[in-house]
Amino acid sequence: MTSRKRSGSGSTKRPKEKVVYIYELLFRGEDPSTESSEFWNEFFLLQPNFEALENEIGKLNSELLQVVKPNLNTLFQKCIEMLNTEDHPKRLCNSLQTLCSLFYGIFKKSNTDPPFNIVNEIFGHEKMDEWLKLMMQYCNRILLGDVTENARFMCLKLLQVLVTGTDNVNQNALFEHLMMHSMFDAFVRLLSDPTFRTQHGHDIVILLTILVNYRKHEATNPYVVQLSILADELALNGYGQMISQSLIDFCRQYIQSLNNVQSSSWFSSLSNIVGNMFVSDEGCERVQQIKANNGLLLALYEAVHLNRNFITTLAHTQAESSAPPSPSNTLSLAQPVPDLSNAPIIDITQYPTNLLVAVFQYCSIVMQDNKNESSIANLKLCFLILTCISEDQYANSMMHDSNLTFKVMLHRAQMRHRKLNVDRVGKSQPLAATLLDLLVEFIVSHLMKKFPMELYLLCIGVIHRILCYQKRCRVRLNYPWKELWSALIGLLRFLVNQEQTLVKKCNIFHLSLQVVNIFNLFITYGDTFLATTNSYDELYYELNREEKVFTEIHAMVLRYTTMGECEYKDDVIKLLNSLVNILAIVKHFQNKIKEWLAEQGLSTPTEEQILDVVRKNYDLTLKLQDSLDQYERYAETPLHTNFFKAMVRDVVNDTRKHIYGYVKEAVSVIPEQVLLTTMTSSAVTPTTPAAPAAASAPAAASAPAAPTVPTAPIAVTAAPAT
Repeated sequence: MTSRKRSGSGSTKRPKEKVVYIYELLFRGEDPSTESSEFWNEFFLLQPNFEALENEIGKLNSELLQVVKPNLNTLFQKCIEMLNTEDHPKRLCNSLQTLCSLFYGIFKKSNTDPPFNIVNEIFGHEKMDEWLKLMMQYCNRILLGDVTENARFMCLKLLQVLVTGTDNVNQNALFEHLMMHSMFDAFVRLLSDPTFRTQHGHDIVILLTILVNYRKHEATNPYVVQLSILADELALNGYGQMISQSLIDFCRQYIQSLNNVQSSSWFSSLSNIVGNMFVSDEGCERVQQIKANNGLLLALYEAVHLNRNFITTLAHTQAESSAPPSPSNTLSLAQPVPDLSNAPIIDITQYPTNLLVAVFQYCSIVMQDNKNESSIANLKLCFLILTCISEDQYANSMMHDSNLTFKVMLHRAQMRHRKLNVDRVGKSQPLAATLLDLLVEFIVSHLMKKFPMELYLLCIGVIHRILCYQKRCRVRLNYPWKELWSALIGLLRFLVNQEQTLVKKCNIFHLSLQVVNIFNLFITYGDTFLATTNSYDELYYELNREEKVFTEIHAMVLRYTTMGECEYKDDVIKLLNSLVNILAIVKHFQNKIKEWLAEQGLSTPTEEQILDVVRKNYDLTLKLQDSLDQYERYAETPLHTNFFKAMVRDVVNDTRKHIYGYVKEAVSVIPEQVLLTTMTSSAVTPTTPAAPAAASAPAAASAPAAPTVPTAPIAVTAAPAT
C-alpha cells in the first residue's frame, strides 16, 4: 500500500534566516556592508543564530582563516563598538549575544583535536588589544549602567564565556585582559544590591571564583588581592547568601526525596533499588547534584581562606528581604548593643538560615555518598573549608558561644549495627557541638576497605584545632565527649585489624599518631576545657575499658620498630613515644581494679564501681608531652595544588556547559524568518520595510527583569515555512 504524499510537503525548503545568510557571506570572505552605510546598524537588529555562527567557525581551516580573518576582525570590532549603544537595548543585547557566540565558537575550535590555534591567529591582530580593552570598559559600564536586565545578564554570560574558554585557566590568552582591567568593583556593587544579587549573584560568584584561580600562586592576581581585603559587609553577605541559597536548596531537595521514598510503596522502592544497580555511580542524579555545587563550594573556600572579614558573615541569618545584621563592633553610637543573653534558638527547619548551618547539613548528606570520585572530591573540599574555619579565632568564638544555639538536621547513614533516630533534628546546642557531631559521624561511618585516608586526616585535624582553641581560651563546651572517644577508639581498632591491608596503601601510623595525640591532649590539658570533673573519670574509664586496643597498637608499633626496612619509620617512633602515658594509665588502673575486685570478691563489676575506683586512684605520674596543643597552619600549596587545579577545571567545564545552554536558548527564541529570494551575494537589502529603530527599544525596555533575552520584533522578518 502506497502512502499519498501531502501536497507541498517535502518540496518546500525551510528558508534561511537573513542573519544566517549574512554569516555565510562573511565566512566566504565577502563583504556584505559595501553597498549600505547602515548595514551594521541593521545587522544588529537581527536576532543572532548561535548554532549557525558556531558551525561557520567550526568549518574554518588554516587556509580559509586567512581569507575570513579580515571579516572576523571587522565583526569583532563592530560588536564591540555596538556595546556603546546603551540607548538601543535591542542592538546592545544582540551584539553581546554575537560576541558570546563568536568567543564560544573560537574557543571550541581551538580545543579540537588536532588543536587549531585560531585564538592567537585572531587575537594576534595589532588592534585586538585595544578592542578588548574597550570591550572590558564597555562591559564594566553595562554592569553598572542604566540598561535592561537582559543586557546585564548577557554581559555576565559573555564574561563567563571568556573565563571558561580553556579547561586550564592558566592557558587562556584572554585572562590577561581581565587582569589588567579588573571588574571587581562592579561585581561588588552588584552583590551589594539585593535586586541585582537575586538576578545575577550566582553568575558573579562563579566568575570571581574562576578569576581568583588564574595563576594564583605564580603571579600577582588583582582579584585575589581585592577579595582578600574586601570589607564591604553588604557585598560579603551577598556573596555568602548566594552560597547558602544553593546549599539550602540542595538540602531541601534531599529531604523531599527522603519523604518521597518513605511515602512510596515497597514495590516502587524495590524497583528503584534494582534500577540503581544498573546505573553508574557517576551518572546518578544525586552525584550530579553534588557535582553541581563544586563551583559555589569553591567560592566559599576562597572566601574563608582569603578573607577574614567573611568569617563574620557565617552565622548571619540569610534573608533576602532584609539587610544583613551588623556585628556589635560595627554598630553606630546611636544604636544600642543587642542583648545576646536572650538570643532566640534558630531552627534549621525555618528558612532562611545561616551559611554555617547550611554547610554542616550539606556535609552530612555528602558524607553518605562515598562510592565515586566526584563525591569524595566534594567532601574533601568541605573538609578543607571546615579546616580554615576551625583555625579562625572569630569563627571558633562564635561556634562556642553558648548564647548562640541552633537545632541542626544532621543526616546519618543507615548502618546495620545501629538504629537511626526518626527525629533527625538534634537538640539546640552551640555550633561547635554540632560540628563535633558531624565529625564523629564521619569517623564511625567510613571504616571501609577502600579507606579514605586523606579525608580521615582532615577530619582529625579539624577536631584537633577545635580542642586547641578550647584549651587556649579555656572554653568548657558542654559536650558528650564519650561519643568522640568511642569513635576515635573504634578508628584505632579498625586500623589495627586492617593493618596488613592498609599498610601497603597508606601511612596508618601517621593517622594513629594524630588520634593518640588527641587523647594525650585530653589527658594533659583536659582540666582546662572539660566541663566537669566526671569527664576525666569517664575518659580514664574508656581508656581502661578499651585497653586491648591500645595494647595491640603498642605491639604493632614494636614489631615495626624492629624491621630493617620500614617506609614510615619516623612516624612509628613518634607513635611509640606518644603511647607512653596511655599505657601507664591503663597499667595503673588495671592493677587497682584487680586489687579492688580481689578485696570485694567480685568478677564482673558495674560501670559505676569502676568509676569509683578511678576517682580514688589518681595517684600516678605521667610524662609531660610537648606541642600537643600545636598544629601546622593550613596551606594550600604544595599539598593541595593539584586537587584545586582539578576542581577549577571541573567548575570551568560545568560552567561552560551551562553557558552553552543559556546562550543557545537566548538566541534560539526563533524570530520570524526572512525570505532571501531577492538578496544578492554582494549586498544585503531588506525584502520588507525595516522597522524603525525606536520601535524595538520600548519592547526591550519593557522586558521582564528575569534573565531572558528580549523578543522585540526584528527589523526584517517573514513568517517561517511549515
